[in-house]
Amino acid sequence: MIPLPITHATLTTALGAGLAAHLEALRAQRCGLVPCAFEDVEMPGWIGRAAGVEDVALPAALSDWDCRNNRLAWLALQQDGFVQAVQAARERWGAHRVAVLLGTSTSGILETERAYARRDEAGALPPDFRYEKTHSTASLARFVADALGVTGPSWIVSTACSSSAKVFGDAARLIEAGWIDAAVVGGVDSLCLTTLYGFQSLQLFNADICRPYDAQRSGVSLGEGAAFSLLQREPVPGEPPLARLLGVGESSDAHHMSSPHPEGELAAAAMRQALAGAGLTPAQVDYINLHGTGTPSNDAAEDKAVLSVFGQQVPCSSTKGATGHTLGAAGGVEAVISLLAIRHGLMPGGLNVRERDPALHANYLQANREQPVRCVLSNSFGFGGSNASLVLGAA
Repeated sequence: MIPLPITHATLTTALGAGLAAHLEALRAQRCGLVPCAFEDVEMPGWIGRAAGVEDVALPAALSDWDCRNNRLAWLALQQDGFVQAVQAARERWGAHRVAVLLGTSTSGILETERAYARRDEAGALPPDFRYEKTHSTASLARFVADALGVTGPSWIVSTACSSSAKVFGDAARLIEAGWIDAAVVGGVDSLCLTTLYGFQSLQLFNADICRPYDAQRSGVSLGEGAAFSLLQREPVPGEPPLARLLGVGESSDAHHMSSPHPEGELAAAAMRQALAGAGLTPAQVDYINLHGTGTPSNDAAEDKAVLSVFGQQVPCSSTKGATGHTLGAAGGVEAVISLLAIRHGLMPGGLNVRERDPALHANYLQANREQPVRCVLSNSFGFGGSNASLVLGAA
């Protein structure tokens, strides 16, 4: 593929709001996870909760979109001059030539959960409940496009944890086809009861904190996050881009609804496809940001996939021990963390490992490594075997 400039980016997670906050937290190896306390949920576990979401007040013109997910999106958009960067792209290319392509899994389902709790005696939902603009999966993309004043193609990808990685491929294809000149890509997912109780019912959300690559790892720590990147056909004149999107790989093994293929065969295929699109060999990748959820089966399958493509040479780690698993936002969040790795020469060490699993053999970093990083591969693997890998390179 033709390398695409990533001219601007931002993210908000449990580690903070904006690029600088995340760089500081990653350098300090700070964990953003806290004991589960959300709404009236009473169960053991750890969550990554973004600070300040409850205090967000949307502008009056956008108030119909008000829900936790869109508040989180708005909070992230206000960081790192991102809104101003999109405004400049809108003026440069035209509002109709800027797309909004985002990933989410549950969108604003928390509003529906709250509405059900307020049903009247006949079971009717309250009259102020607005499904289309709050709960609907499409709500996020429509809200962001409205907030940014762009009118290009707009859609949501909802393929669980690969959602906001796959939209990078969508943007690249639309730009190559000549439909658009720029795209806001990424994703947003916020905490809700459905996610917390749902992952508990799958025995994936457990009392212990998320420990990717640990011998006693037992499940995910759920988090919320919002991440946005601005891809443009050409760099902004006089401004070097943050990095470039070099390759995208996508596959679907459909092995099981919630468990990965144990050998990671199609996950490896996504990595190979991303490398082929970038025109790179495995040896040219400096760091891998793993999907690394901290479940026994996911880490084992991804380890086999990484070994089959890269061997044991390339350093890798999971940042979910710091942010929690942000689900539909994970691909976008970890793409931006990969940009930080490239920009600042930082390979973040994976957190919460007490005893490294001897059955896993990839070159997993438990401490930060600071050295030049020219190329990163970022993995995002979703339920149902939806796999996506991104190759990002220095500008």
